[in-house]
Amino acid sequence: MNLYQQHILPYARKYNKTILSTILLGTLTILSAAMLTFTSGYLISRTSERPETILLVYIPIVAVRTFGISRAALRYVERLLGHNAVLKIIADMRVQLYHVLEPQALFIRSRFQTGDLLGALADDIEHLQDVYIRTLFPTVIGLFLFSFSVIVLAVYDWKFALIMALLLAIVTFVYPMLSLYMMKKNQLQSKKLHSQLYNTMTEGIFGLRDWIISGRKEQFLASFKEESHASHAVDKKLAYWQQSRTMQLQIFSGLLVLVVGIWAGQQAAAGSLAPTYIAAFTLVTLPILEGLIPVSFAIERLPAYEASLQRIDTIHQQNIAEEQIAMELGSVDEAFIVLDNVSYRYEGQKEHAVQNISLAIQPGEKVAVLGKSGAGKSTLIQLLLGTVQPTSGQVHVNEQSASLYGDSIYEIMSVLNQKPYLFATTVLNNIKLGDASATLKDVQLVAEQVGLYEYLESLPEGLKTQMEETGQRFSGGERQRIALARILLKQTPVVILDEPTVGLDPVTEHSLVETLHHSLEDKSVVWITHHLMGMEKMDRIIFMDHGEIIMQGTHEQLLNESERYRNLYELDTISLKN
Repeated sequence: MNLYQQHILPYARKYNKTILSTILLGTLTILSAAMLTFTSGYLISRTSERPETILLVYIPIVAVRTFGISRAALRYVERLLGHNAVLKIIADMRVQLYHVLEPQALFIRSRFQTGDLLGALADDIEHLQDVYIRTLFPTVIGLFLFSFSVIVLAVYDWKFALIMALLLAIVTFVYPMLSLYMMKKNQLQSKKLHSQLYNTMTEGIFGLRDWIISGRKEQFLASFKEESHASHAVDKKLAYWQQSRTMQLQIFSGLLVLVVGIWAGQQAAAGSLAPTYIAAFTLVTLPILEGLIPVSFAIERLPAYEASLQRIDTIHQQNIAEEQIAMELGSVDEAFIVLDNVSYRYEGQKEHAVQNISLAIQPGEKVAVLGKSGAGKSTLIQLLLGTVQPTSGQVHVNEQSASLYGDSIYEIMSVLNQKPYLFATTVLNNIKLGDASATLKDVQLVAEQVGLYEYLESLPEGLKTQMEETGQRFSGGERQRIALARILLKQTPVVILDEPTVGLDPVTEHSLVETLHHSLEDKSVVWITHHLMGMEKMDRIIFMDHGEIIMQGTHEQLLNESERYRNLYELDTISLKN
């Protein structure tokens, strides 16, 4: 119940007017259908008596038309309102889930499986729309119809009303509880197998190349088919029970119609009821039962909803990142960065990713951070951006804790990483992500700064050239230059370069390094890299190993004092010449 209170009721309260209107319209729809069959039955019986004038059946004729039209109109508006509310709720749920995942972006791979997230975003949230459409609405409408039918029938015969209450209770209460009991295990098993299929599918897509290269493609396909067949077998059991239950309820409905018909005939024989109402009371049972039968399907889905809610709640519970209140920033022209004895350890790890780091970066200073993989360089970036908070020590940007800036930190710092994401739109639009208000002249200026303007102008569509998905229209070096142009347009005082030359050939790498130095000469730069190319233009060089600073100084100092640095620099120089 707590899961429903946390993830269902808040949205129900938010859209309570629309939901109540939908339930009311749904009830009126079934009542219109009931009155349609009631008046139709009466009209058939009355006309069979050959009335002297049509005026004697004029009111039933008009009533049949009225209820027929109102039934269709009410059903249309009810579906329109109901689906409108539910689609808004589903959209809100997806946005809320995104807001939960966003602060955990750095930890998603360690905390979640991609298949679980795909299942939550695509299957679970989509599945929860049935909570309203197929469970809440039919159940509330069914309970009202049950009460209304018994009360109206009691006006004519309270004893028979009690008998009908017991019979209708079988449809309204007994069968739903029986369905819930019979199908709970299969519902949960179905959700579990669907989740496994999502995980297997994502692993297969991500590892497709390795499956083919290793020659085990057929093995993977066989395994996937086996899981798919297992899931299909459970779904088949669910479908079989639903069809069986529907048949049983239809047979039971037929018996109820027969019971009501016999009662109406007896009442007419006793003189308590006009004979023309026998067909009316008999036929009105059908739409009432049509409103009660969906309750069984509504209740049996509860275990599946709980499984979906549990998975979504697990994602919410993993959101242990503290809420960050973004500071209001004006124009920031420079940044003074201080790390004071900073250490950080990832959750579940015994060793510190960075340890006892003390560092001050002056406005306009160029600092290179070198080290092998796992040395703590990427963690240092996260600390500077405030996306993680130090286990001990402080990280300050302009005398404020970096973590307090929230998303506003990106008004101070920009990041150019190994694979910047470029959208499947024009070059112009991709660059203008840095500043949506930038003019065409501004974009042309930054394109010229990164050395792309002449090349782009040589293309048939110029800046309006389509990038294609992830920027595949351009080479690796060109994609990095476009991303750099985006950063220059944003005009942040600090730029963090997270190994932007990885994967480029030496010539392209050298050209990009020269462009970076030239275009960022008036900014503070923190350059994370494996290579020593361009280090002679850096103000300070820091070597990290096992999360600690083991060596730092200028290029000239390290060349004179460190044999290790000299050897590494010579190797990089030789590789470029070759």
